[in-house]
This record gives sequence, C-alpha cells and structure tokens, in this order.
Amino acid sequence: MATEQIKPNSAAIVPTAPSWWRRHWLASIAFLLLILGGAGAGWWATHRAPAVRYTTAPVSRGAVTRMVTATGTVNPVLTVIVGSYVSGVLKELSCDYNTQVKKGQVCAKLDPRPYQSVVDEDQANLDVALAQLEKDKAVVRYAQLSDDRNRGLAARKFVSQDVADLAKSAVDQARAQVALATATVELTKATLGAAKINLGYTDIVSPVDGTVVSRNVTVGQTVAASFQTPTLFLIASDLTKMQVDTNVSESDIGTVKQDDKAHFTVDAFPERSFGGAVLQVRQSPQTVQNVVTYDVVVSVTNADLALKPGMTASTQIVTDERANVLRVPDQALRYLPLGTPPAKVGEARVWLLRDGKPVAVPVTTGLDDDSVTEILTGDLKEGDLAIVGETRATAGAALPPPKL
Repeated sequence: MATEQIKPNSAAIVPTAPSWWRRHWLASIAFLLLILGGAGAGWWATHRAPAVRYTTAPVSRGAVTRMVTATGTVNPVLTVIVGSYVSGVLKELSCDYNTQVKKGQVCAKLDPRPYQSVVDEDQANLDVALAQLEKDKAVVRYAQLSDDRNRGLAARKFVSQDVADLAKSAVDQARAQVALATATVELTKATLGAAKINLGYTDIVSPVDGTVVSRNVTVGQTVAASFQTPTLFLIASDLTKMQVDTNVSESDIGTVKQDDKAHFTVDAFPERSFGGAVLQVRQSPQTVQNVVTYDVVVSVTNADLALKPGMTASTQIVTDERANVLRVPDQALRYLPLGTPPAKVGEARVWLLRDGKPVAVPVTTGLDDDSVTEILTGDLKEGDLAIVGETRATAGAALPPPKL
C-alpha cells in the first residue's frame, strides 16, 4: 500500500523577529514623547510670568478737607451756680428741674424767723440810739443857755470866772455827747442794714433768665453756709445756645484757629450732624497720663433744644479745605510697580492705566486729607484710571474682580 506524505500548510504566516521588535520600539518612543510633553507643559505652567490685574480708582474732582478729630462735652454757654449766703432750714421750694426762671425770681426760701429777730433787735437799738441823741441835743441846748447866762453875770462881776468856765465846759461836753450819740446812731443803722441784708438772703433768687438744670436741696433740709457757699441750683442762662468743650492734642492744636468750621455728632442722634464754629482756643494746657491737650470751644445753636448738657460729642474741626479740585486717592501716590525704582525725594508720580499698561505721570501735590490728595499740576485729567494696587495670579487661578 502506498504511503501519503503530509505537507505543511503554505498559507500559515509565522511572525519573524524583526517585525515584533519594530512595533515595541514605536510604542516606547510614543510613551517617551508623552512623558516629555507632560514634563514640558508642567515646567511652562510653573515658570511662566504670572498674569497681572490692576486695581484702579478714577481721578475725580471735588473737595479736599483736612480735619482735626477730638472728643468733647456739650455744655451751656453760661451756667450760674445759685447758692445760699446764710444758713437755715429750707422752708419753701418753688423751682425744680427744667423750670424756666426770670431774673430776680424767688426759687427757694429759708426760714426767716432767726434773721427777722435780729432785724427787730437792731431796730430797737436804733430807736434807743435816736432817743439818746435827742436827749443829748436837749442837754446841749440847756448847757448853751447856762453858758450864755454865766458869761453875762461874770462880765458884771456877779459870779466868779470859774463858774463861767464851768458853764463853758458843760457846753463842750454836751456837744461831744451829741457827736457820740450821732455815731452810735450810724453804727446801729449799719448793724440794722446788715441784719436786713441777711434777712433778704433767706430768699434764694435767680440771678439770670434761664432754665434750672440741677436742684440739690429739698424742703426741710438744713443749709449750712459756715465755710463755703452751698450749691442749691444750677441755672443755664440760654439752652438755645450751646458750646462743645473739646480736648485737642498738642500735635494738632497748631492748625486750629478761631472761626474754623466744625461739625460733630452725639450718641443720641447718630445720623444727625451738628454744625458750629471754633469760638475760642484756650491757652491753658491739661495733662492727663502724660498726654497734653488744649480746650477748644466750639459754639453751636440749639434752637430745637435737641442737645442736652453733658452729651459726649465726636467733633471734627475743619482746619483747611479746597473745593472743586482735581484729586487722587492716597494709595495712587504710594503705588509702585514691581521692579520699578522709587521716585526721588520730593517728587511724586501717579501711575495711570493706559491701553492696559501702567504709565507713570509726574505730579505736583497740594492738600492731603489722609484719604485723597489735591493734584496741582500733572498730565492727567478727571476720569483717568489711577492704579492703586495690583493682583498677580498664575494661569487657571481665579482672579478677583477689579475695583474701579
């Protein structure tokens, strides 16, 4: 039997070694390029220059006002202390807080009986002195008649000269007694007048027209005026005119002068601003905890009586002011781009944002109120954008919105 020989299938393809290595080599190159691309992208992201966004504020036109800030107290222009010159028990009280009084109006009465008795006694002493004076005048008249008679008799030798001399001496003594009695009358009149004055002091009267702002006594209270006059009432002469006594530090007092405008607020009316003017800059210093201040008096009208004595006032005194001038924020004069050398001493410049780039503009400054500064000269105009700050961020980071 014949034997068949099996031949291999000629259609099957067995991969060769060069083809397999080529595919792996291409994949390796692609993977390497991917790694290098990622590394390059990371390096570029971390080393590129950060984006800059500028914060700007417009150059504006308006007022520049320099002010001195101080704290003070609202007080009446004139406050009168009403006291008692004499001691006694308070018998009547006709004035109280907020009472409107007139000059000479009786506000209180002390018990007048002790002082009335002194007046009565002195009046009696005066009556006695007047009676004694009349008696002494009568003695003078009799002594004068006796002297005339004895001088005539002595001239005719009916009486001795000694008798005539005694009559003359009696006249002189009687006249001296009249002079003494006259002086005694004047003395008792003065004593009586003092007693009447003390009696009048038992009526406590208002010395001015005004309003009672304080009462320190009650009916039945004993008022003692032995060493000092006790305070019974405080009367403000006119509450429609008030003043603010402010304490200005020694570093600011040099710029404050009379007639400077001022305005202030009080806690009772935080939304209301009261206007006034500097009435007086007092020269007397006050030192508290080594801080030297001076009292500056600001006058203010109080027609609606909204201001009360003793209120605390936050006061601003206008020491200098410019109206309708070109001005920039103070931050614009302090801004300096990164890497830019500062301006020379005495020179000022403002960086403006023009076409998206900062441009330095030399300027001459005027009044500064610690918020905005007056621009006297410079190549800028109202509406220009002055750079006051900048923000730097890398790609993909969120930037804050610009402040205009």
